Amino acid sequence: MAIVEFKNVTRIYKSGDHEQKALDGVNLSLEEGKFVVVLGPSGAGKSTLLNMLGGLDSPTDGTIVVDGKDISTLTNNELADYRASTVGFVFQFYNLIPTLTVYENVALVKEISKDSLSAKKMIEEVGLLDHLNNFPAELSGGEQQRISIARALAKNPKILLCDEPTGALDSETGVLVLKLLLSMARNYGKTIVVVTHNQNIAKMADVVIRVKNGKIKSYEEQDNPISADEIEW
Repeated sequence: MAIVEFKNVTRIYKSGDHEQKALDGVNLSLEEGKFVVVLGPSGAGKSTLLNMLGGLDSPTDGTIVVDGKDISTLTNNELADYRASTVGFVFQFYNLIPTLTVYENVALVKEISKDSLSAKKMIEEVGLLDHLNNFPAELSGGEQQRISIARALAKNPKILLCDEPTGALDSETGVLVLKLLLSMARNYGKTIVVVTHNQNIAKMADVVIRVKNGKIKSYEEQDNPISADEIEW
C-alpha cells in the first residue's frame, strides 16, 4: 500500500527576478514499511523533496498525499499537527537539548505527540538504557545520533525522514545507526527515507531513488539488499 504519493510536484524558489526550480514535476510513490534511499549530488533537490514530505515546505504546484491526506493544501497549523503526528526527523547534527538528560530529551515528544511511545523503551531499543541520566555532552557523536533516533521514534511516526544521518559518524558507528534504522522498517513497519551522498548505503535499501536537477532520474526496487555489515565505507 502506498503511504506517500507525489503527483507532478514542482517547487520554485524566487529571489528577486531569479527563479530556482528545486523540484520539477516529480512523480513518486512509496510503499509502507520500506527502507528508501534518495541519492543525488548537492543541489539536486534531495533535501527539498525531504522537506516537502516532512511538511516543512509546500509545493508551488502539484499534490503530495501522505497516508491518504493531501498535505499540499494544509494550513501552517495543520502542517504543524501533521509533523507532530505523522513524521519523525533525524538530521546529520543531532539537535539534542544540552541542558536536558537523555531521558528528558526523548520524553519531550510527549508534549507534541498524542500517541507517543515509552521514552525509556525507545532508549532501550537504541542500546543506551544505561545513559538515561547523562547529558548530551557526555555522549559520543554516535550515541547522540542514536538518542536523536530514539526521540524521533518515540513520537511513533509512520514515516522517519533522515537527512545524512551517518554523515558525521565514523564507519563503525555509522553501521550501528544504519542497522537501527533498518530494524525500524523491518520490525516496526516504519517507512524510512534516507537522503545521502553515500552510494554504498543504497545497497541496503528496498528502494533507491536517484535525483538530479530537481527530477527523478531513476526509481529502483531491490529484491536482495545487502545488510549494514556488508557496506563498504
